[in-house]
Amino acid sequence: MDRTVIAYVIYLVVSIGLTVWVARTLSRNGRVFLSDVLHGDEKLADAVNHLLVAGFYLVNLGFVALYLSDDDTVTDTRGVFEALSAKLGVVLLVLGVMHLANVYVLNRIRRRGMMEREQNPPVPPQGWTAPAARA
Repeated sequence: MDRTVIAYVIYLVVSIGLTVWVARTLSRNGRVFLSDVLHGDEKLADAVNHLLVAGFYLVNLGFVALYLSDDDTVTDTRGVFEALSAKLGVVLLVLGVMHLANVYVLNRIRRRGMMEREQNPPVPPQGWTAPAARA
């Protein structure tokens, strides 16, 4: 088998494995965060979490597929490692940027929700006082 094809197969297996691992980790640990962001609405948190994971898979697997092709032919074992390290490094950077972007956006939403909660009085007013009569 051609070494370029071997490099492609290894790249796909590792990239897809990393994408699945990161998505599952984010899904499992992000659920609690989403629940807080969405004011304890567990059903909505699960739905948003599922949508985020689906989008994460689409973007990252699409990138992995587009980044698969290479103009250089791998001729030796060293070339396989060099090609894999460059490609997997870029995939890891994209995964990291996607993760940081998700956390940033969700944190902004969470902060906005916290500010809205602080604007409401902690207890509703229990009565009112009539204005003083003027003489």
